[in-house]
Amino acid sequence: MVILFSASMVLGAVAGLFAGLFGIGGGLIMVPVLAMLFVKQGFAAEIVMIMAVATSLATIMLTALASVLAHHRLGAVLWDKVLRLAPGIMAGSALGAVIADKISGETLRYLFIAYLLYAALQLAMQRKPNAGRKPSSRFLDHLAGLVIGSLSAIIGIGGGTLTVPYLVHFQIPIRNAVAASSACGLPIAVAGAASYILLGWRSPLLPEWSLGYIYLPSFIGIVLTSVITAPIGAKLAGIIPAQKLKRYFSLLLLAVAVKMLWL
Repeated sequence: MVILFSASMVLGAVAGLFAGLFGIGGGLIMVPVLAMLFVKQGFAAEIVMIMAVATSLATIMLTALASVLAHHRLGAVLWDKVLRLAPGIMAGSALGAVIADKISGETLRYLFIAYLLYAALQLAMQRKPNAGRKPSSRFLDHLAGLVIGSLSAIIGIGGGTLTVPYLVHFQIPIRNAVAASSACGLPIAVAGAASYILLGWRSPLLPEWSLGYIYLPSFIGIVLTSVITAPIGAKLAGIIPAQKLKRYFSLLLLAVAVKMLWL
């Protein structure tokens, strides 16, 4: 436990720094590294990926809360849009956790690898979301929330890479889209983490110090350091050439994806 806690503190520091620097969720780094750490600690192979996903998602609760408070103070959060997306997001997040619990650990691993490759491609190409011509309907917002919530909970992310392009496509300015996406990360994390706790509550394979599928030493270690380094990363983003660094980060994600093929 002590080794995992220490390693998780280091992981939290790195994930927080990257999240602040590149404006993307730390789940991209946390899930694969947690999975590797859990394998080395001898966790049951069947639950390695779902525990990595659940633990990553749980840490997003605090980071999303801090982020949305900062955006709210700046007046950037479009709360009417967030409230329209939130019901679908919470239902989708719970559904995604159920799906992750039903599929095999190997399938979950391949789904995450596919997402890593998608994220790496988006970063490497520096693609920006295209603005659409008309606002979205209430029905479409509910449906989009369901899809965003379920995919985010399955993969263990805050959903920013899915929410921002959707909002921008329907005429939301990028500044407000990022702020609303941060707010949407909170219901994703809360509903997803609660679902993973309930789904894993009686699993006989869980290691000691687990709360459902959430491994508490890693959760605490990541949170302790990520809340410190995320603001540092955000400040560095305004100083160093982040556009060039994004391409290097995309190569890192590609390397992680390859490593996960032989997890």
